[in-house]
Amino acid sequence: MRPDSRIDLDRAVDLTRTGDLWLFRGRSTADHAIRVLTNAPVNHVGMAVVLDDLPPLMWHAELGKGLVDVWTGQHQRGVQLHDLRAAVLQWHDRYDQEAWLRQLDPGPDGITPAMEDAVLRTIARLDGTPFPSTAKLVGRWARGRVRRQAPAELTYCAEVVAATYVAMGLLPDHLPTNYYDPGMFWSGDDLPLAPGVSLGAEVAVEVGRSAG
Repeated sequence: MRPDSRIDLDRAVDLTRTGDLWLFRGRSTADHAIRVLTNAPVNHVGMAVVLDDLPPLMWHAELGKGLVDVWTGQHQRGVQLHDLRAAVLQWHDRYDQEAWLRQLDPGPDGITPAMEDAVLRTIARLDGTPFPSTAKLVGRWARGRVRRQAPAELTYCAEVVAATYVAMGLLPDHLPTNYYDPGMFWSGDDLPLAPGVSLGAEVAVEVGRSAG
């Protein structure tokens, strides 16, 4: 884990753009189990969605339902679209997670309207999909590693990001989304990004505890 590049949460939220990755590492037994079983340095990944006049949002999947889903206006488990700042604070304060920002360079054309439309279609399709138990999560991932697509009735965080990246044309469509785990979005892994697309190095985000 690289400690040399750091930024505070306010600056990170200001800088983040659609497609940027937010990566998290926690200390709980479940967090540790996910990292051990997938041989990954992180246990959670989300994707920033920054469109028009909306505040920056976090697109991810989790077991909790502590925040209002921006897409449905409800508290729900599973795949969710949250206010990004609130999501990072929840993962830091409530779940005791460290956070990193990894910025996307989508190529010379930037994030096009077609890519933004693809993001919105993916949100409409996946929002609210239930999050699997730890055992089922590992089973889905193991199935993906042998290139077998898992059933669509459940999904986990890395699948959500992968599905959105595929829809945007950033990842190939011949790999099942359950091939991916959170660690594949860390720079030490070989993420099969499309030609001309790259992700920057991780920047540690310093998150002060929220008032109350």
